[in-house]
Amino acid sequence: MSETLRPRRSCLAVPGSNPRFLEKAKGLPADQVFLDLEDACAPLVKPEARKNIVAALNEGGWGDKIRVVRVNDWTTHWTYRDVVEVVEGAGANLDCIMLPKVQSADQVVALDILLTQIEKTVGHEVGKIGIEAQIENAQGLIAVDAIAKASPRVETIIFGPADFMASINMKSLVVGEQPPGYDVGDAYHHILMSILMAARANNKQAIDGPYLQIRDADGFRRVASRSAALGFDGKWVLHPDQVGIANEVYAPNQDDYDHAELILDAYEWSTSEAGGKKGSAMLGDEMIDEASRKMALVISAKGRAAGMQRTSTFEPPQS
Repeated sequence: MSETLRPRRSCLAVPGSNPRFLEKAKGLPADQVFLDLEDACAPLVKPEARKNIVAALNEGGWGDKIRVVRVNDWTTHWTYRDVVEVVEGAGANLDCIMLPKVQSADQVVALDILLTQIEKTVGHEVGKIGIEAQIENAQGLIAVDAIAKASPRVETIIFGPADFMASINMKSLVVGEQPPGYDVGDAYHHILMSILMAARANNKQAIDGPYLQIRDADGFRRVASRSAALGFDGKWVLHPDQVGIANEVYAPNQDDYDHAELILDAYEWSTSEAGGKKGSAMLGDEMIDEASRKMALVISAKGRAAGMQRTSTFEPPQS
């Protein structure tokens, strides 16, 4: 597993059964691409989709994207073949396996054990391939903290809204929007916050699920902005038009990024010998302290991961 949490503002879903889409995805500016063997593939094409994915990963051309394969969940008979064929065939060019419909820590442990056996057998570095755990029902949400702790391979916890809505009998057919009749607050707030708390408590990333109205760019931006405001790291994208919006929404705006960098510089200076070894300082009309530094670190890290460049510099006050 990567020691550094990598940017995942946009996580592009690509059906493994469509070689044309696999090739097109290489040129899109998504932070992560996940090649899907689960819901995007009909049962009869799953074996061929595995071969397509192995070929696409080994052909290269993915740039610095995070390369992920979503396998089928453990309740099916496809899962072990998905993992064995993909990891044996293209493990050197794979960053993570995404496991859907995770309901317990044991399911993550089982995947970890299988990955370790394959890595040892074919000579890959043990532990290099991460795990992304997708929470898609009530049982998974109740166990989410244990799931996040289940393996050092776990890198992300992902909300899967469509299956989750079905699992709790939510009265809606529009994935990502508020159910009819829920006119106050956010029906998904508890779910999102539970995933976020488990992720942050265990140093994992939290990823929001898809918005299925793929031609409604304003709707996608609105829904994405809600989970971004909570602190989520990114969101699934199902269409190329959603990629740029996600990259923008889950990165800081330029003013906030510049301000965060100024806070870090000002606090470092104020606590130094030259700055008087003070525990707090003024940055313009704003008092900053250690808590300010911690908040600024979050914004700074997101901006740096997104490749942002600061447009202002800190000037120590003249004595």
